[in-house]
Amino acid sequence: QVQLVESGGGLVQAGGSLRLSCAASKSIFSFHAMGWYRQAPGKEREMVAVISSGGTIAYADSVEGRFTISRDNAKNTVYVQMNSLKPEDTAMYYCAAADLDGVGHWGQGTQVTVSS
Repeated sequence: QVQLVESGGGLVQAGGSLRLSCAASKSIFSFHAMGWYRQAPGKEREMVAVISSGGTIAYADSVEGRFTISRDNAKNTVYVQMNSLKPEDTAMYYCAAADLDGVGHWGQGTQVTVSS
């Protein structure tokens, strides 16, 4: 069973930075894509950033220019560097991975809280 373990969340002031990590239990090259999603209270889960096995990257408009997704193949880990954080970035952040056959996997989530 695939496991995705997130870390790096926390409380930060507006304008600050955090880096989230997602460690996978198998080679990240075995996934079609990996990414980060977030869900704020009372809102739907939304895509933040995704990276395909081929290296194609996409960002939500709301984080473009502030967040950067990257990966370390040797560590089977995907990161998202979050800069210039805003209170509206406050949410539970989830790591996600999609197998080549379309099966999806989710981590348990890590809370990010940005104070104004």
